[in-house]
Amino acid sequence: MDKTPMETNAIRFDDGAAYEQYMGKWSQLAGETFLQWLVPKAGWRWLDVGCGSGAFTELLVDRCAPRSVQGIDPAEGQLAYARTRAASRGARFQKGDAMALPFPENTFDAAVMPLVIFFVPDPAKGVAEMARVVCPGGIVSAYAWDMVGRGFPYEALQAEMRGLGVDVPVPPSINASRIDALQELWTGAGLGAVETREISVERTFTDFDDYWRIILGGPSVSAKLTAMTPEELVLLKARMRSRLPADATGRITYSAQANAIKGRVPI
Repeated sequence: MDKTPMETNAIRFDDGAAYEQYMGKWSQLAGETFLQWLVPKAGWRWLDVGCGSGAFTELLVDRCAPRSVQGIDPAEGQLAYARTRAASRGARFQKGDAMALPFPENTFDAAVMPLVIFFVPDPAKGVAEMARVVCPGGIVSAYAWDMVGRGFPYEALQAEMRGLGVDVPVPPSINASRIDALQELWTGAGLGAVETREISVERTFTDFDDYWRIILGGPSVSAKLTAMTPEELVLLKARMRSRLPADATGRITYSAQANAIKGRVPI
């Protein structure tokens, strides 16, 4: 198998359905805890930056009794999927850049960046843009997998792939997932009352075949898995079975960790 240098920009999220299977459930698991911590009020105007397949947007509509919800994402395929979610039909979705939000100042009461900040080429600009479009006293927030601390849900898979000589793409701003980096970004954007917390979640797969089917469509690894030889795939599956032992019913459960942050736009 040909090996290529690690590419930080090689991760693409154009298939909303595949992303939903791979990451949507994880996003909602972390998002539930995140929203409980955020303690949002009814009637807020929300902006979901990097809304992807709409997994977190759906939580906003379901849990927060919002006045309005806007979701932006650079991938049309993701937006198309987000628009099909029954619970998100009250939200509006459009193509947009996190570093150049297509909204005027003071448009929203809250802006959130769910599992996105490490994909933003210039995270500081992304946070500054959220602060710009949120009204004084409003909340700017985010949660992100602890990529550096190996909290990413598919870290074990990627570790085994690297062990076989496969260069797995990494996000361009991976260090932005650290709690101390998030704190610096939020205070650097002039936000006040900054708070952070860690979030731990678990996901259960019906069996190993269920897990394997989902990761084969995973946007961050599918191309690399497809390029592996049959022999390498057999070895990778064997190693993953060892790392993810099943319970008595065959189910596989494992955890992931995220870092969360919130701050207020000064009045």
